[in-house]
Amino acid sequence: MAWSTRGRQRPKVAFMRLGNMYGPDATFVGVPAADLADPSSYAGAAAVIIGAPFDGGTSHRPGCRFGPQAIRSTDYLPHDGSRPHLALDVDPLRELNVVDVGDVKMLPGETDRALERLEAAVALIARSGALPIILGGDHTIALPDVTGVAHHVGWGRVSVIHFDAHADTGDSQFGSLHGHGTPMRRLIESGAARGDRFLQVGLRGYWPEPETLAWMREQGMRSFEMAEVVSRGLDAVLEEAAAIALDDCDAVFLSVDVDVVDPGMAPGTGTPEPGGFTSRQLLDAVRHLAMTLPLAGVDVVEVSPPYDQAEVTAYLGNRVVLEALSGIAWRRRQRDGEPVRQPADPLLERRRPQP
Repeated sequence: MAWSTRGRQRPKVAFMRLGNMYGPDATFVGVPAADLADPSSYAGAAAVIIGAPFDGGTSHRPGCRFGPQAIRSTDYLPHDGSRPHLALDVDPLRELNVVDVGDVKMLPGETDRALERLEAAVALIARSGALPIILGGDHTIALPDVTGVAHHVGWGRVSVIHFDAHADTGDSQFGSLHGHGTPMRRLIESGAARGDRFLQVGLRGYWPEPETLAWMREQGMRSFEMAEVVSRGLDAVLEEAAAIALDDCDAVFLSVDVDVVDPGMAPGTGTPEPGGFTSRQLLDAVRHLAMTLPLAGVDVVEVSPPYDQAEVTAYLGNRVVLEALSGIAWRRRQRDGEPVRQPADPLLERRRPQP
């Protein structure tokens, strides 16, 4: 059965630990390694890092197959599996028992099989009770990422908040149903995600064309173009997006394309579009949403190291992951009734006493 018509059927795939497909087997800033084939290796993890080294869906500049390795390893601090967050006073990697299961085997030229493997891996992690954190790869992977989570949370029960310069709602790309310009349409068509619970933030530029915009409107999508973000302010936009996302859905998937950030701050990406977020805005937004919403999954995509300058985009991708995990750890602590710090508190106030 073709991958695009499988509906709710989840593929059965055998796994083995690959490490990084395109480099040494380094885990995300030194968290413990785990193996999807051995559930006991991630049984206590609240979040699991998994790499999706796929760039077969790029429409312009390739190279983001090397993104997972760059996101994992680009950090000037020791790779010791610990990252205490200054503003939130949490150590998300340790508090969430984060582990890294390495990359899914996603061979160039085998798009359907690559996406099947990723969907099965994400579904396996979600069913274990852990939160999948997927390192891309191009944005084609959002289709198996959200679908894999929907197998666990429920079909149409996962809303999506999508940071991107581009809507990724094309009907096809160079005649193919699968590419980084089409995953959001495929998700809505399949029913894995609802169009009226699909929130896009940061769109700009000169695509999509009017026909695709009309289709988006018919699905009930809510897309915040940069002019609206600038006019209303990012905080107001995030508040509206969060309210819609939580209406009649059980969890939220957060999909972050680094090209939502202006290419002056994130040049290492395949389809750069001037006029975007600052890196500060993206990090604040991701942290805020992770602190306030019940996230069921996160992906960070379109980091293309061959086009990067001084690794600044890889650093940004690394920090997006850490901000998301920190917000999740903070929210869990608040849920459990433990004292928490607010990000804007003076740095040395309201900190937990050291043991």
